[in-house]
Amino acid sequence: MEAGQIALIVGVVLLIILVLSSVKTVAQGSVAVTTVFGKYHSVRRPGLNFLIPFVEKIFRRISTQNRAVELQFQAITQDQANVYFTAMLVYSVINEAEESIKNVAFKFVTEKDFLTAMVRSVEGSTRGYVARMRQAEVLGLRGEIVAEVKENLDATIETWGYHIIDLQLNDITFDQAITTSMAQVVASNNLKAAATNEGDALLIRRTKEAEAEGTAIRIAAEAERTASQLRGQGVALFREEVGRGLTQAAREMEAANVDSSLILFSIWTESIRNMAENGKGNVLFLDGSPEGMERTMKNLMAMSQLEVANRQNP
Repeated sequence: MEAGQIALIVGVVLLIILVLSSVKTVAQGSVAVTTVFGKYHSVRRPGLNFLIPFVEKIFRRISTQNRAVELQFQAITQDQANVYFTAMLVYSVINEAEESIKNVAFKFVTEKDFLTAMVRSVEGSTRGYVARMRQAEVLGLRGEIVAEVKENLDATIETWGYHIIDLQLNDITFDQAITTSMAQVVASNNLKAAATNEGDALLIRRTKEAEAEGTAIRIAAEAERTASQLRGQGVALFREEVGRGLTQAAREMEAANVDSSLILFSIWTESIRNMAENGKGNVLFLDGSPEGMERTMKNLMAMSQLEVANRQNP
């Protein structure tokens, strides 16, 4: 083989090696930072990239996709209660601009160092906010804690080339003694609410019963008043009919030349008999002597004459 052919073969082999060493691929969802002699050179995008052979090196491949990390840490409230947090942090590269990629590549030695710094910053910001709160306020201010942490850390983390997409406080727990006391407080509040509701129900029931009793008394009074009116009207009608009957009987006795005092005597004896029949064992004393009879007749005749005088001189 001639020297020229050997040189050609060697040249082709070197060219192939040169091409292979200069061709690099970058996966979708990531970028590559290259350096020349240890100094930053460029940012390579996804796809096929040609590097300066033997000089330009890929310093770091950086994922631009969202990443998540789970956090577990402890904080102490203003009233010295231990609070345990379980959180999930979602973060990513802020954008694919060259300056942001350079910050991601060179601010920290490795991504593990960045992750450690970010996690500790989240924990510290959360502890600082919780330290100003009381234990009873922590559970109700979950959203405020997240907003406070993001507001405090966004500016700092952006200088590192990242930003926090979401922070979720999945679980917030306390020491067993505090959890037990909180459960007792909830139970006592429930008992208090139940007692209040029971008292309100009793008050309503008693009020309704009183209203019903008052209504019944009013109805009974109305009925009694109506009955009294009817009884009075009945008595008045009875007396009116008795008067008419006595008047008619007196006229008939006058027409027959019979003394009208006999009517009064008859009424008086009927009254005595009625009282005797319906007296239910009561004792009725009457003067049965002739003098008593005479005195009674005189009284009846006097009443009769007074009635005649009243009719004649109305």
